[in-house]
Amino acid sequence: MKSGMLGTLRALWDVFPLFTNTGWGENSNVNFLKKHMGAKFEERPEPWFSSINVDDVHSGDFLVLSKIRGRWGGFETLEKWVTGAYGGHSAVCLKDSEGKLWVAESGHANDKGEDIIAILPWEEWWSFELNKDDSDPHIALLPLHPNLRAKFNNSAAWEYARSLDGKPYGYHNMIFSWIDTTSGNYPPPLDAQLV
Repeated sequence: MKSGMLGTLRALWDVFPLFTNTGWGENSNVNFLKKHMGAKFEERPEPWFSSINVDDVHSGDFLVLSKIRGRWGGFETLEKWVTGAYGGHSAVCLKDSEGKLWVAESGHANDKGEDIIAILPWEEWWSFELNKDDSDPHIALLPLHPNLRAKFNNSAAWEYARSLDGKPYGYHNMIFSWIDTTSGNYPPPLDAQLV
């Protein structure tokens, strides 16, 4: 608002296309990131995958997504700009006792359109990301270091994931975690009991 009414309206107009689910919106997101992140931004930094070999994925391996189109693309573009990150969404891989691969992620839309924490079979998650996610996600698999993989407690991870499955996604926590200023966090973190 420091820019006055005209400057504020101009800034809103500059941000508007980031949230459109069009080629214009996708190009606007890429151009915004190039302009504001400069050399730190790469359109598709390695390793972004169009396919992942399930046999190479282990419990605790991390999936990072970069969405650059539509509502999520616009939001993530601003999030990447603020945090300096390449990705704006993440999920964790878990294998069950039979070796089946699952993906635990927050912000998954349920049948009611609510964003919840969900544990999905790999095939369902991967198919959605490749065929139905209109945000044009770029996905990176970040495996655990072998030393950390040896220490990873799969049963504790499953227990924790199951305790959160179906619960609402905590947008308030996410927002309070990335709005930082030179003199502190803004707005101040809310007490967990109040939330």
